[in-house]
Amino acid sequence: MRTEYSGLVSSTHLGQTVTLYGWVHRRRDHGGVIFIDLRDREGLVQVVCDPDNAATFAIAEKIRSEFVVKVTGLVRGRPAGTVNANLISGEIEVLARSIEILNTSATPPFQMDDENLSEMVRLEYRYLDLRRPQMQKNLRLRYQVAMAVRKFLDAQGFIDIETPMLTKSTPEGARDYLVPSRVHAGEFFALPQSPQLFKQLLMVAGFDRYYQITKCFRDEDLRADRQPEFTQIDIETSFLGVAEITAMMEAMIRGLFREVLQIDLPNPFPRITFAEAMLKYGSDKPDLRVPLQFTELTDVMKTVDFKVFSGAANALNGRVAGLLIPGGGTLSRGEIDSYTEFVGIYGARGLAYIKVNEAAKGREGLQSPIVKNLSDEALQAIVQRSGAKDGDLIFFGADKAKVVNDALGALRVKIGHEKGHAEKAWRPLWVVDFPMFDWNEDEKRWDALHHPFTSPMDGHEGFLDSDPGKALAKAYDMVLNGWEIGGGSVRIHRQEVQSKVFSALNIGPEDAKQKFGFLLDALQFGAPPHGGLAFGLDRIVTMMAGAESIRDVIAFPKTQRAQDLMCKAPSPVDEKQLRELHIRLRQSESAKPN
Repeated sequence: MRTEYSGLVSSTHLGQTVTLYGWVHRRRDHGGVIFIDLRDREGLVQVVCDPDNAATFAIAEKIRSEFVVKVTGLVRGRPAGTVNANLISGEIEVLARSIEILNTSATPPFQMDDENLSEMVRLEYRYLDLRRPQMQKNLRLRYQVAMAVRKFLDAQGFIDIETPMLTKSTPEGARDYLVPSRVHAGEFFALPQSPQLFKQLLMVAGFDRYYQITKCFRDEDLRADRQPEFTQIDIETSFLGVAEITAMMEAMIRGLFREVLQIDLPNPFPRITFAEAMLKYGSDKPDLRVPLQFTELTDVMKTVDFKVFSGAANALNGRVAGLLIPGGGTLSRGEIDSYTEFVGIYGARGLAYIKVNEAAKGREGLQSPIVKNLSDEALQAIVQRSGAKDGDLIFFGADKAKVVNDALGALRVKIGHEKGHAEKAWRPLWVVDFPMFDWNEDEKRWDALHHPFTSPMDGHEGFLDSDPGKALAKAYDMVLNGWEIGGGSVRIHRQEVQSKVFSALNIGPEDAKQKFGFLLDALQFGAPPHGGLAFGLDRIVTMMAGAESIRDVIAFPKTQRAQDLMCKAPSPVDEKQLRELHIRLRQSESAKPN
């Protein structure tokens, strides 16, 4: 019977006999005395095996790394000069009286304290990777976050209700994972991209306050903050507006950080509109740790001789903006070239700049190949609007607004962190007043910026017919240090408004009924005003853990190619299973013989 976790044995146990279980983290033979670092989920304790106890010593000689053992021994103080202040057990050691090997281990492919492991190796041997102290810490943090969220929502009257994993395929912005039906030949379920429609139906059903910590599935290209299956804190409530919902959720996140990390976030969180975020930062999830902001120059550049600027300034949806870098005059040509290459990733065709050597001298105090192409009035406006001082540098973006926003926005964050302009702080904010729709240039139609069930702002319903681009939504995103950690909206609760939104999205009545008929039917039966949001649990825990990827806070994640290296999934299935599902595989073009 275990008397204590190994990592929790401390000076309070001095003189006691304890029984411990765990894995051998390390075995050291020091001239006849064997030391074993015994590890369990709570940490390490040092076990001493003295040759005076011949039977125990003989077993200790056979022990190797990752053997599973049971140790019974006497807790005693460590000799002077050997205390380890970094461990709870650092003041004591356990003198082994008996050791039992419960299981042996093959030589592991890596040491549990190796910090330079290949991620591919870690994912292939994930059950070993999860033994590492940092991974144990990350997953326990995840548990603490989930429990803190549950406690808050329970106290606010929310109830946890499960929604289906097998559902109807509906267009929600990403590809669905499809599940063929054996019983209904040629028909498919879809794994949910979110519980969006079901939580709205629960509001129609009168449950008033719902939450769920649930899996969601999206078949999309992956990166550090994406997985094909991810965990969402899904929340919905009736009879509350934007101000009440955001205030409640803000209190939840503030309480979460206080309880789990003992960190006090600002109260209240700042709020900026979507338009202001794009104007100042080029992003709807700005990292406020970086104080650098854009300078709007589109109007100034409409008449300049420099065609790169004037062309963008006069183009439909064009933009010219500057990014002031305090002290940036010291940037080398090589650094500027590197930043030029960086913005190219975002579609920028170049990166113009001006170094401000002596602002008071006007044109003569500015250094750049483009100065000769700009009027004195334009140069004066650049310096005055940006607030540039001697020794500063201004980068410029001139292109379609999206390219400028993406390129300069990413450059702002990169330089801010690389050149010491970023705070070491937690900087949350709300971004509000999003547009309802985003124009899809390729398909010449409007797309829902969030999802098609988002309510328009009061008084904007008329724009749904006349000018959808002017309609703003009752939508809100919570952003933290440049990551969107949660987003939501007040939903449409009247069928006639929902139909207008579908019409603006070029979803006809028959198409809408086929895809969303059950929701439209439900809205006819006294649907209450309702709204909510969803937080990305994986993202929140990743940030709190200081991890580089959400894969480091998920027990069994997929690679960036959506593969499980441990289980070797996805994998082929046999012909019998395919026949049962009424599926026949076609040979891919690349696999066909020449």
